[in-house]
Amino acid sequence: MALTAVTALACVAATVYRWTDANGVVHFSDQPEPGAEKVSIGPTKLYGTPKPVTQQQQKKNAPEAPKKAQLLHLGYTSLAVTSPAAEQTFFDEPIPVALSLAPQLREGHALTWSLNGAPLEQNSGTFTINYLDRGSYSIQATITDSGTQESASTAPVTFYVRQPSLLSPQHPKK
Repeated sequence: MALTAVTALACVAATVYRWTDANGVVHFSDQPEPGAEKVSIGPTKLYGTPKPVTQQQQKKNAPEAPKKAQLLHLGYTSLAVTSPAAEQTFFDEPIPVALSLAPQLREGHALTWSLNGAPLEQNSGTFTINYLDRGSYSIQATITDSGTQESASTAPVTFYVRQPSLLSPQHPKK
């Protein structure tokens, strides 16, 4: 601990000198040279191990669930994407998608899905996405009353897709 404090103070208190030699090359040193000028540098930033995220911070950063008033107005008590799980990673495999909805979809209501904000050609509560390129994705479901155009959406769920490297023996083209 004391060694860390001394090192930190030494970094902050360091004096740097700058001079240009006969060939026009600029030099920097902690030792003064004839004709060198003192350079003022700001404090050195020290980076340590990141602090773990607390449960309270996770809840604060978690996507919001649909507003209860919207759901109740449409006649539902719950609406959530149950698969994929938030922050789940898939390794070159189909992605199961599932919606939890209570009660069941009412007559005159439409279910739509979006992936990264683009509509999907799906209108059922469960389906499988067979292939996605490597990357980060966000999926969301929306229920819309076709008569009033009122809607409620799930919180977006972010998931990740990984693919084997072309150099990997697991790559399907090998």
